[in-house]
Amino acid sequence: MQVQINSDNATAGSENLSQDVTAQVEAALSRFSQQITRIEVHLSDLGGEQHRCVIEARLEGLQPFDVSNKGGTIDEAVDGCLTKMQSRIESTLGRLEHR
Repeated sequence: MQVQINSDNATAGSENLSQDVTAQVEAALSRFSQQITRIEVHLSDLGGEQHRCVIEARLEGLQPFDVSNKGGTIDEAVDGCLTKMQSRIESTLGRLEHR
C-alpha cells in the first residue's frame, strides 16, 4: 500500500506531520493492505481552527473513492476521516463478496 500526503500552503506540511499521518493511515487500514494499491491524503486549513482531511483510496480493480472529515485539529480531521474510510472499505468489500 502506497501512501501519499498532500497539504495546502496554510497547513504546516512538515516531514514529521507526513510521517505521523502515514503511520496513522497504515495502522488504521492495515487489514485492507492486500486490496489497497494507493492512498492519497489531502490536508487543508480552513481557517479559524478548522482543518479538513480528504482520503482517496484506490482498491485493486475498482474505481477510486474518497471520504472527507473536518476537525478542530489536523489529528481530529484525520482520525474521523480514517474511521469513515474503514467503514467505506468494509462495505465496498462486503458487497463484492456478497455477489
